[in-house]
Amino acid sequence: MIWNETIECMEREDMQKLQSLRLKRVVEHAYHNTPFYRKKMQELGITPDDINSIDDIVKLPFTVKQDLRDNYPFGLMASPMSEIVRLHASSGTTGKPIVVGYTRKDLSIWAEVVSRCLTAYGVTKNDLVQVSYGYGLFTGGLGLHSGVENIGGTVIPMSSGNTQKQIQLMHDFGAKALACTPSYALYLAETIRKSDIPLSDFALKVGIFGAEPWTENMRKELEEKLNIKAYDIYGLTEISGPGVGGECECQNGTHLWEDHFFPEIIDPVTLKPVEPGQQGELVFTTLTKEGMPMIRYRTRDLTHLIYDKCDCGRTAVRMGRILGRSDDMLIIRGVNVFPSQVESVILEMQEFEPMYLIVVDRVNNTDTFQIKVEVRPEFYTDEMNKMLTIKQKITNRIQSVIGLQPDIKIVEPGSIERSMGKAKHVIDNRKLV
Repeated sequence: MIWNETIECMEREDMQKLQSLRLKRVVEHAYHNTPFYRKKMQELGITPDDINSIDDIVKLPFTVKQDLRDNYPFGLMASPMSEIVRLHASSGTTGKPIVVGYTRKDLSIWAEVVSRCLTAYGVTKNDLVQVSYGYGLFTGGLGLHSGVENIGGTVIPMSSGNTQKQIQLMHDFGAKALACTPSYALYLAETIRKSDIPLSDFALKVGIFGAEPWTENMRKELEEKLNIKAYDIYGLTEISGPGVGGECECQNGTHLWEDHFFPEIIDPVTLKPVEPGQQGELVFTTLTKEGMPMIRYRTRDLTHLIYDKCDCGRTAVRMGRILGRSDDMLIIRGVNVFPSQVESVILEMQEFEPMYLIVVDRVNNTDTFQIKVEVRPEFYTDEMNKMLTIKQKITNRIQSVIGLQPDIKIVEPGSIERSMGKAKHVIDNRKLV
């Protein structure tokens, strides 16, 4: 099923014409209404008159997360506050939060792009969707909520937490789809397994998972434990929230709604565009945002783009799996390590739950690299030799994947803290010194 066939299946040449028209408009809007962008463009010696097609986007300045913090709270708004009808913000755990403002039109477009994702997942107006992303300043809850309402579906606005009630209402109301972080979905699956309600009694068929990186192995785990089809939904607060892109039934990449969010891939070091299909850092320009347009925003997400027409019939560009974030990458003893690599190994081994914690520290000027990983109950034993064998098995496998030998600490079932939202998988104590 396709929600907006005209746009989702638009020929590449027509899409570029639309993008060119919208880019010129948004650059003019930002230049004349946001002092930050006017100054950045003047420093580069350009004006909106220099932007005539989507190919001219490379002339424009980049925006980074620190720019949003430096202009906290409303310095990047391009519309007067009388036209801003909603504010969202990031958690702000590492400083001032990222604040984003939306006009009525912005909210309408946001609901539209989420509707495209939901329809691609097979969700219709006849279905109930349990939204277990956090509501409030986090974009997840209200973003999915508006999309479900827009297609005429029924929202169960659970938010996160209160897990027993989540399961009870999911069962009693007959939710077809569950929207939450993949880590919380795993926790829900664990809790269902321990409950009195058999999985076969649930109407659940679709999982809508995002807000944190997850692997193909995590997808298999979720599908098996919840008896669903698990789909990725992609978004970020700075650009819109969930719905910037979503998978289709082919699950061969995440379709990005490029009529509203123009994607580029750049080399994170040189900042130059890479060749089509090559991996690099994902950059977005919002083409229709009124409240707070973003020009060439560096997401730090590392991925690649696929421009071939998808077997589903959509021509919308696809984003490959996100390897990780350039700012999440750990450099341990000179080796680049992504948490997603560790997760992928853990999930392919039957002995372990998908629960882990990477702890990095520095002792005597040398990096230490410990991974706490939770063994499944059926493999947990007090027989030392069996546990040592399992430990050596995972040590060897991780070393072969990342080229670095970890200190594996196998912990008891249920001992790693479960997350209601984004899971914390890394503690880097080196940053505290």
